[in-house]
Amino acid sequence: MSLKRTTPVASALVLAAALLSPPVANAAPVSTLAVPDIPVANVQAHLNDLQSIATNNGGNRAHGRPGYLASVNHLKAKLDAAGYQTSVQQFTSNGATGYNLIADWPGGDPNDVLMLGGHLDSVSAGPGINDNGTGSAGLLEVALTVARQSLAPRKHIRFGWWGAEELGLIGSTYYVNNLPTTERSRIKAYLNFDMIGSPNPGYFVYSASGQPTGSLLLQQTLQAGFSVPTELTSVGGRSDHAAFARAGIPVGGTFTGAETTKTSAQAQKWGGTAGVAFDRCYHRSCDTISNVDVTALDRNSDAIAYALWTLAGSGTTPPGPRFENLTDVAIPDLTTVESPITVSGVAGNAPSALAVGVDITHTYRGDVVIDLIAPDGSAYRVKTSSNDSANDIVTTYTVNASSEVANGTWKLRVQDVASADTGRINGWSLQF
Repeated sequence: MSLKRTTPVASALVLAAALLSPPVANAAPVSTLAVPDIPVANVQAHLNDLQSIATNNGGNRAHGRPGYLASVNHLKAKLDAAGYQTSVQQFTSNGATGYNLIADWPGGDPNDVLMLGGHLDSVSAGPGINDNGTGSAGLLEVALTVARQSLAPRKHIRFGWWGAEELGLIGSTYYVNNLPTTERSRIKAYLNFDMIGSPNPGYFVYSASGQPTGSLLLQQTLQAGFSVPTELTSVGGRSDHAAFARAGIPVGGTFTGAETTKTSAQAQKWGGTAGVAFDRCYHRSCDTISNVDVTALDRNSDAIAYALWTLAGSGTTPPGPRFENLTDVAIPDLTTVESPITVSGVAGNAPSALAVGVDITHTYRGDVVIDLIAPDGSAYRVKTSSNDSANDIVTTYTVNASSEVANGTWKLRVQDVASADTGRINGWSLQF
């Protein structure tokens, strides 16, 4: 959790009574999907991996340090193996390259995205296992549980692990600011999980007060996900939800406390030690694997799952097969290039919502025109040229290809239509 714009924990807001009898008009939705229990042992195993990465890379996982990129690559490999469509977004801060890891679960309504995230970087002083290995590990295990259960939600599910949060929410802000307006409007909710295993824990849920319209539902859903009383907290600009809130996206999240001290009333309610910080190792070298309360980690990981399964809604059809081409293709100036994918074993026609995942590096994406070419040569325009001067195109487009036979060779055709900028196709995919 970043030190930027510190806002103290709102420890006076106790919601135990409200949780016992919430107003019917504002009640959290009842999930139509069976919410799984998230095995805390699995979450701990991910934390052990992050500790090992830090230990083997100078003792930390900070922005610009080798331990951070190793953390990104470690999570990406697990998510790729589970069937996620992943992409790594690069940015520059303090003279070093940073990375955001984005993982999309195939299927769901691409115009109704539920996004969950937390920062993956540590401070340079230590390995950052509570801050924020815990949130990162909880999100990872929930994501892997989605895959193991072949969840087919109504909403499209996206996860994000952010870089350079400790320098001032750099990675998440870069992600939100570089989303095209239409893509940003598709994200209907963002849930943030930062420090969910503090050793002297509190159980805090982000307050909807002062947040974009729609945040109250997220607050109430997260509150309902806990078996213990919670308190509302306003964390202001201290974590990555702030970038989404500034864009008008409803936000929520959970938190177990940082440098603020636990009160006597909180200790009586939750246990632990009054007069001591929720996390005495906050931003210190002692934020190691020993600096985690397993019960808090377990409860918060289950709350992440509860929120996802409750808010995502029931789908009707599980995701179909996914095909990808990860071969780099250079995009020279004023040139048209193509990258093929051969689809086989899919009966009948392509779906009416064929998901086309694109990962393109380019120095001026407004110059780029993208078409999906069907096996019969039909072209589907997915992106036109524009005055958008930002870099790169890392997104998913939806094409109504229901008139096309699924099997055969599909092509991603990319045109650079103006001078002075170049790029490359890093990879692309088709999700049936």
